[in-house]
Amino acid sequence: MNEYRLTTDALVIGSGIAGAIAALTLADMGVETTILSAGNELADGNTKLAQGGIVFHSDEDNPKILEKDILTAGWNHNYVRAVRHLAKQGPKVLQEVLIDKYHIPFEHRQAGDWYLTREGGHTLARILYCADHTGQNIMEVLAKAVEESPNIRVLTNRTAIDLLTTKHHASHLDYKYSLSNQCVGAYVFNDTLKQVETILSRFTVLATGGIGQVFLHTTNTSGSIGSGLAMAQRAGAMLMNCEYVQFHPTALYGGTKRGGRRFLVSEAVRGEGAKLINSKGEQFMTRYDQRADLAPRDIVTRAIMNELLESGDDCVYLDVANFVDCDIHGRFPTISDHCLELGIDINSEPVPVVPAAHYFCGGVLTDNAGRTSLERLYAAGETSCTGVHGANRLASTSLLEGMLWGYETAQDIAKRLNSNNTKLTKKLCDSIPDWTSPGDIENEDPALISQDWATIRNTMWNYVGIARNKYRLNRAFTDMRKLFKDLQDFYRKTPVSKPLIDLFHGCQAAYIITLAALRNKTTKGCHYRVDSK
Repeated sequence: MNEYRLTTDALVIGSGIAGAIAALTLADMGVETTILSAGNELADGNTKLAQGGIVFHSDEDNPKILEKDILTAGWNHNYVRAVRHLAKQGPKVLQEVLIDKYHIPFEHRQAGDWYLTREGGHTLARILYCADHTGQNIMEVLAKAVEESPNIRVLTNRTAIDLLTTKHHASHLDYKYSLSNQCVGAYVFNDTLKQVETILSRFTVLATGGIGQVFLHTTNTSGSIGSGLAMAQRAGAMLMNCEYVQFHPTALYGGTKRGGRRFLVSEAVRGEGAKLINSKGEQFMTRYDQRADLAPRDIVTRAIMNELLESGDDCVYLDVANFVDCDIHGRFPTISDHCLELGIDINSEPVPVVPAAHYFCGGVLTDNAGRTSLERLYAAGETSCTGVHGANRLASTSLLEGMLWGYETAQDIAKRLNSNNTKLTKKLCDSIPDWTSPGDIENEDPALISQDWATIRNTMWNYVGIARNKYRLNRAFTDMRKLFKDLQDFYRKTPVSKPLIDLFHGCQAAYIITLAALRNKTTKGCHYRVDSK
């Protein structure tokens, strides 16, 4: 038996909130599940960085109000059926899963009496939170539950290379002449053993997270390179809204984290009353939108960039001390402590902030059950495009969407497992070959990889960033197309490694985003074309 070949009923690629909820829900229904994490731990992704919170509901709230807020923030480019599904089912599943089952310690006065906060684009306070480390609290609980589940095989330090499909990989003529294409697992790089594993699965869930690391400035972790997007496109799955990249308006200026990540200053700080000011001490957001500092993120981001262009300054400031009427350190301990490490006391001085790439509103097209256009392939979380976010994401809907679609994906897979059409037959398994190295020329050079990443990130930031026009996008398209072709040629000659896989995926994801932005000539939300007027 090949020790680098295994089978599973469900393969979940990614271990953030979407992947973890999918795996746990499947395991609870008795489904043999395998979950992959590219890092050393399950909580190495973006979910643990979520500071603000997760959308729930207040006594004055109802699904219609939430639906309207989501559509307004998304410039009515949202898929209404998906928005309605989130607004109606999201808070119910949150109650059932995160509160009742996993007992996430959201801030509360007494049982069931929650502290709720408000963020940009919300008409009322409806967001549950754990101080300013909500994502960390959620992932600590979910990761422990995943590791303790007898029905979940946890594989860390694993990087998916390619999705296995019957059209692209199966050698038997029955599959080559079939009109349908099905996903039956993935080739996965084991970074510990430096070997490629073949994982065959009846169903596969992409939950690989975002794309922020293809930009020079981002709040995302190092693994957020668009790998799910790249693999899905190569496998033939449909993509949607890939031009819509949300930039968070308030990343900390200075003190860049490991991997080029900027520290996020949560929107919840403005939700508690903090105001943006320029270097003259002027509150400027009222000049741009009647919602001022609580306008949706795309509007606030462009307002900041306009202020910086007019003034020539490097940053604007977030005044917490003079406007937040609560125990600032008690409410925002992570932010307060991090700023203090850099010599900034948010209790007495303004915090320097700039925009940074934050959230991907597009991705792999899915329906409300998480199904993609490729049979047996599902997607959930930031790598998917459910249609909820439209042209701009409403604050704190991402954790809710990831949780809900992780749950719905698992429910749908469990229903379909009884079907004979999804069994991994001997003929199918024998027809899928193990990985063959594309080349044996040992010419991988860390300096070249670093330079290629610098090219990708600078190109995307300068030409496919907050403000776009056809000249910038054409330049980006030309540069990214050449680099992508060069990498394909290099990839065919060189033994596979994690740095090469990541670079290849990142370049392809950047190319996809650039092409989508070039094709869409209409300004909407966070796809802002300065030449569309």
